Amino acid sequence: MPEQTAKDVTLLAIESSCDETAAAVVRNGRDVLSDIISSQIAIHTEYGGVVPEIASRKHVEAITLCVRRALAEAGVELKDLDGVAVTHGPGLVGALLVGVSFAKALAFSADLPLLGVHHIDGHISACYIEEKSLEPPFLCLVASGGHSHLVCVRDYGIYDILGQTRDDAAGEAFDKIARALGLGYPGGPKIDAAAREGDARAYDFPQAKIGGASYDFSFSGLKSAVLNLLNQSRMAGEELRVADVAASFQRAVVDVLTEHLLRASEDTGIRTIAIAGGVASNSALRKRLTEESAARGLTFICPRPVLCTDNAAMIGAAGYYRFRRGERSDWALNAEPNLPLGNRERRFHAAGMHGHDGAAGVKGGEMS
Repeated sequence: MPEQTAKDVTLLAIESSCDETAAAVVRNGRDVLSDIISSQIAIHTEYGGVVPEIASRKHVEAITLCVRRALAEAGVELKDLDGVAVTHGPGLVGALLVGVSFAKALAFSADLPLLGVHHIDGHISACYIEEKSLEPPFLCLVASGGHSHLVCVRDYGIYDILGQTRDDAAGEAFDKIARALGLGYPGGPKIDAAAREGDARAYDFPQAKIGGASYDFSFSGLKSAVLNLLNQSRMAGEELRVADVAASFQRAVVDVLTEHLLRASEDTGIRTIAIAGGVASNSALRKRLTEESAARGLTFICPRPVLCTDNAAMIGAAGYYRFRRGERSDWALNAEPNLPLGNRERRFHAAGMHGHDGAAGVKGGEMS
């Protein structure tokens, strides 16, 4: 952990990358004084997924109240803050613009430093809130609706990207299959709930392996296999048990995510592993990694579900380490919907890594 200064660092953090408007006050990167989340799930459920224009308008309506509540619950005023941290990418451009514009205006008017934060950096930093004694290095699997990354956290804000999605992110696959099964939105919790009543061995769905980049993920083939099964059954007039399909699909995703993370631990010798992002709330994934970690003597960090889904506390944690490094954003900070993980990340090139040729594969940090 970086050397502490005599003065505590208190940040206001703002997150608006998708369909949650969130504001939090975080002290020293690990102590959450308040964390306010205004969810739009009920609105977007009617459409079966997030409608970007609606999301942006709802952020405009909610953001002022969220910030006021965050400050009030924390018992601080603007004069007590040391800076304003905000997600500026990746995400929905209109949604991001609301948070970035608000943060810039607030920081400028209050004469506070501005800290632009990468959304994935935020998810990883949620682990510091969950486990206050956690320090790099550790491995983190970041799995959400838009991202599937396997990251080696070398230091605070310094990442080696071991693998990432080549097509659909894990959470995106959950949403699409849930929709196809008629379970509704959001797909992750719906699949999770249905799978508890199903047979995870009812169907043997494929698990993609990518030559030359064995830590990368691909869920498009799995998604297609499930959709083909559903279509063939409908054409044949056969009725499938939804819970069995959900459980078998979930097993295929959990198997891949778990195998990649555990193999990376073996290959790197890093014995502290963590999960982050919305898919990290999945009960089967949490249970599987808890059991596998215990069997292998690994330290497993598993943030509580509210820290896995989008929130501002994680942005405050990530912003703190930027603040401590002396990094500041200028007033030209803008929303960047396809923002790479940052120029502080590196594609992993260590000799001897299993099945990875270093130069091959997707450019480190790029969003698919």
